[in-house]
Amino acid sequence: MPAVSGMIRTMAAVPHVHLANPKKNAEEIAALLDIADENGVQLCVFPELSLTGYTCGDLFMQPALLNAALSALDELAARDTKAAFIVGLPIALCGRLYNCAAIVSNHSVCLAAKTHIPNSGGFCERRWFSSGETLPAHAQVSGLHAKSCLLRPHQTIDCGSFTLGVEICEDLWVPAPPSSALAMHGATIIANLSASSALAGKHTARREAIKAHSARCMCGYIYAGAGYGESTTDMVFSGHAGIYESGTLLAENTRFSRDSSYTIADIDTERLAYQRRARPSFWQDTLTEAVSVSISPAAFSAAPLMRPLPVLPFLPDGAEKDEFLLDALNIQAQGLIRRMEQIRTKKLVLGVSGGLDSTLALLSAAYAYDLAGWDKQGIVGITMPGFGTGKRTKGNAEKLMERIGCTMLTIPIGPAVTQHFADIGQSMEVHDICYENSQARERTQIIMDYANKIGALVLGTGDLSEVALGWCTYNGDHMSMYNVNDTVPKTLMRSMVAYAAQLLGESIVPVAQDILDTPVSPELLPGKNGEIAQKTEETLGAYELHDFFLWHMMDAGAGPEKLFAMARQAFSGMHSREEILRALRTFIRRFFTQQFKRSAMPDGPQVTPVSLSPRGSWHMPSDVQMQLWLDEADALSAED
Repeated sequence: MPAVSGMIRTMAAVPHVHLANPKKNAEEIAALLDIADENGVQLCVFPELSLTGYTCGDLFMQPALLNAALSALDELAARDTKAAFIVGLPIALCGRLYNCAAIVSNHSVCLAAKTHIPNSGGFCERRWFSSGETLPAHAQVSGLHAKSCLLRPHQTIDCGSFTLGVEICEDLWVPAPPSSALAMHGATIIANLSASSALAGKHTARREAIKAHSARCMCGYIYAGAGYGESTTDMVFSGHAGIYESGTLLAENTRFSRDSSYTIADIDTERLAYQRRARPSFWQDTLTEAVSVSISPAAFSAAPLMRPLPVLPFLPDGAEKDEFLLDALNIQAQGLIRRMEQIRTKKLVLGVSGGLDSTLALLSAAYAYDLAGWDKQGIVGITMPGFGTGKRTKGNAEKLMERIGCTMLTIPIGPAVTQHFADIGQSMEVHDICYENSQARERTQIIMDYANKIGALVLGTGDLSEVALGWCTYNGDHMSMYNVNDTVPKTLMRSMVAYAAQLLGESIVPVAQDILDTPVSPELLPGKNGEIAQKTEETLGAYELHDFFLWHMMDAGAGPEKLFAMARQAFSGMHSREEILRALRTFIRRFFTQQFKRSAMPDGPQVTPVSLSPRGSWHMPSDVQMQLWLDEADALSAED
């Protein structure tokens, strides 16, 4: 697999603790560092006070333990370890004791002291440690043979391809964590060395808190918590290790292991930088100038990626899926109800083809009418069979409307389009773009005029995948008075249709399922024996590929080379290299050439994080040059 740019391979490691035995702890850490090097890790983070153990109590004051910890750090720093790594230890400076993180790279050490010292419950660190804020400017580390420097609070570490910030345990839980300032000073990855005790239910709260904090800081966050071997006099330490990126948990270990454990994941720093550039308010409160030191961890070279890379990025899985789908339907319904109240109507009109898009629009409208307490007879669904309409889709459209209980009309477009062809001199035998688009525009004329006749709103049906690719007829199915689907991609739409059908009644489910099983088609070319002649994905490529490209381009600013590399891994065994590359070139060409349609797209509620609305979400000139992106795609060689 080709390498993916911008990735930093990280590891959160929890060694088996040998309390008050730094030499033995260094051996456990060294064994994990060997694993890190075997896996191409660039940055490895260990728990708080990992060279001594967190629960040494008053032994922290003993010179024997302090000196042994420094010697153990020297031993680790002398190793030829490729990864940069961070361990914890107590260090005596200027007559005080500090809870420190030692960042080690290329036999050099940077030391950062914990800022916020807890003194409640079972955590009485103020008995031993002072805050890093009290460090005098002239402080010098003695007793350490490795080349060393002392970091000031809020100081970042320039690692070449990323910028690192370090905080220790309690620092995360205060109202203004150091990591917030570190992130605003440019840190894209935050390491947290921790010794958080285990309580029933605490892990979920901690995980969600770190996810939320990494989202606010738009950073990668590596968390390593103390584990087995710590004193259990009053507390147990579960050994939680987790790696997060901008609100997402990338990987975590199995807690409560009695052996050393770890987790590895790749953090996309290019994505983080893109998200920060896209949100100028992120930098608004940066008040002080950042001062950094430099280290040089190994370069990223490992493949495949070690991070979640779902083929359906728009759709969460697991327990969050149903809540997400319900939220999506409620957003559509709320937007539609509010718009209809604004224009003082309880009637809407839409074209119902028996295809996926119009099915979701109709189901969403029916759900909205149920919420509003309106009579669903106010929904007028019109089937408009044309030259390519199949028996299956027409039958499903009729059954769906019948079971929903809306008003149903059938208006064939054949005679009107035939007359139109005669008027403009278009041959019925020439199945070109005029032949296809004339049908789409006739259908739009019908629903627009019928809506005017009865005082109704025209509900659009086109989806985000079509908006991105411009796969719609300008001033045809491209246009409506309100479109609830315009930020819903094809790959999400399938799950929403199935979910909405269940909500609206069991009788709707089998019809919805048959619609889901029907190939996506505009049905504009004549078929044979009532069968579909056009299959959209045979022309464009798989929608799951296009939606994958769209997500990662909009979420992370990924260019063609990165999109291709990520897609090859995500769709390995599903789509060939040639299929992916062909779809990528189609995506680039259509995305850039079809902006003029997006510039005139109708209103609609934002359902997913990706919107191409010209009214704030996506600004791009219609006459932009796409050559940079095409050249990058064309440069992708046949051999990796």
